[in-house]
Amino acid sequence: MLGIILIYVLGKYFYKLADKYNKGKWLYAILGIISYYFGATIIGGIVLVLLDLLFELDLNWDNNSGLSLLIMPFGIVTSYLLYYLLKRQWSKSAIVTKDEIQDIGKDQEDIEME
Repeated sequence: MLGIILIYVLGKYFYKLADKYNKGKWLYAILGIISYYFGATIIGGIVLVLLDLLFELDLNWDNNSGLSLLIMPFGIVTSYLLYYLLKRQWSKSAIVTKDEIQDIGKDQEDIEME
């Protein structure tokens, strides 16, 4: 149940971000969900295996719910990093539109000073 709620929330945030910058909404919503699973399974799995080998934690690898709670922070951090990078990249390349209709009849020097 927690996984379904997390997928919904991640998809919603990436959907809103893509909508704000006029990008493919569903593409980036799905990309956000994929980034969570990539971070959780690949990065989180590798880190847990290495920690288990180095410190001999003797993790129970058959306990799926316990392992999913252990790797959840890795997925959340990976999704947040992707969200931050996309937002930063898109905000740099955002086009600022200027309302030029109010500048009709003004001198060019007055327009440049504003």
